[in-house]
Amino acid sequence: MDCCVPYRRIPINGALPSAVKSEWDFKVLSRFSSSDISRNLSVSSQRRVKLGFGGRIGDWNDRRSIRKVSISAASAESSHCGYKTVVWPLEPRSSAGKFLSIVLQNQRFLFDLAVTEQLNESAFDRDGAISRKQHSEGSPESCLHRRIAELKEQECQIVVEDVMYMLIVKKFSEIQVTMVPRLSRCIRHGRVEGWSSKEKELESIHSVEVLKMVREHVATILGWRGTSSETQSRIGRTTTQLRRLKLGQIYAASVMYGYFLKSACLRHNLDQRLALTNHDPPHGHGIQVPLAEFHGHGLENLNDLSDDSTDTWATLLCQVSGKQEKLRSYVMGFDPEMLQRCAKIKSQEAVNIIEKHSWALFGDEMGALESDDQMIDITFDSIKRLVLEAVTFGSFLWDVEGYVDSLYRLKENSS
Repeated sequence: MDCCVPYRRIPINGALPSAVKSEWDFKVLSRFSSSDISRNLSVSSQRRVKLGFGGRIGDWNDRRSIRKVSISAASAESSHCGYKTVVWPLEPRSSAGKFLSIVLQNQRFLFDLAVTEQLNESAFDRDGAISRKQHSEGSPESCLHRRIAELKEQECQIVVEDVMYMLIVKKFSEIQVTMVPRLSRCIRHGRVEGWSSKEKELESIHSVEVLKMVREHVATILGWRGTSSETQSRIGRTTTQLRRLKLGQIYAASVMYGYFLKSACLRHNLDQRLALTNHDPPHGHGIQVPLAEFHGHGLENLNDLSDDSTDTWATLLCQVSGKQEKLRSYVMGFDPEMLQRCAKIKSQEAVNIIEKHSWALFGDEMGALESDDQMIDITFDSIKRLVLEAVTFGSFLWDVEGYVDSLYRLKENSS
């Protein structure tokens, strides 16, 4: 079953961002050590709470200084870093995103700390602007504060989208997969240069049942249903022709399918545990989980788990096997309402990431796609790599969305 939404449904006007020059000074304070950076980041968080609205100017200057220290230290120690260069197609638009990209490549052990700091800072800035807008209602300055709050919310949304994207990039690097670069850089004389398959790594994040559905999705896309593995291996090296726009539609739909599978898998395993608890199976069969374990997450909407352990929950639950209903049968039994709930992207930020990443991957250097929708030669193995990466991207997006929403309230997707 392929729950794929056509890529054209996603609004994509102006999605590819233009390059933004960094405002930082990379040449100062390179003498600071990593422990200094960690300590200063921690102090910054504490000081922000103490200062409140009255200390915003000094607090902001402190954070700018900390960023300069962190970037300088990362640049100074980059030659001693043991990590390989990380590649991704979508360039960050915000200063925070550029900062995190440098930390990820040069000071990875500081990355999680920097992400938490940035999310807390963005939440503080946005909520502060909204609070001032609410307090100014009825005053002559209300119009000004309302406009400031709107601009601050837009600015923070761009920052948070960059943070989410860099978290996804980090997840790919953790499974030792370099993301496919911009397609325009891989085309030579109308033919796409082949990429390493990374099939084993891209499939490693899925449980057995999810992996079966992923492989069915790949076989459906490539028209390989019912063919043997030997035939697939032989056909994989052959070349076909596709338009770039069509390839982008396949990729975006596969991202959303991976997102759907992660959501459906978690719901399936939660339902299994509730059934085991309610029916009291014989000793030694199944795992007893108290209902209190789930009350904190809201049983009325099991898809909205959003605490710090969302990633762990999803991974552990999706690895459980038993004699209950299989995932594929469970998904096939969804009514239209349940299907829509699991397939719908929850936040507007996640929707934006899908469309902007897809445009960056398949558009040209100027962000155009439909104006130059060229026909390209590509092997079936390369298409398979793209589809597997897209499904993995969607799964990672689900994890990242839940984590970020626990620190920064994301905007609900209204489409």
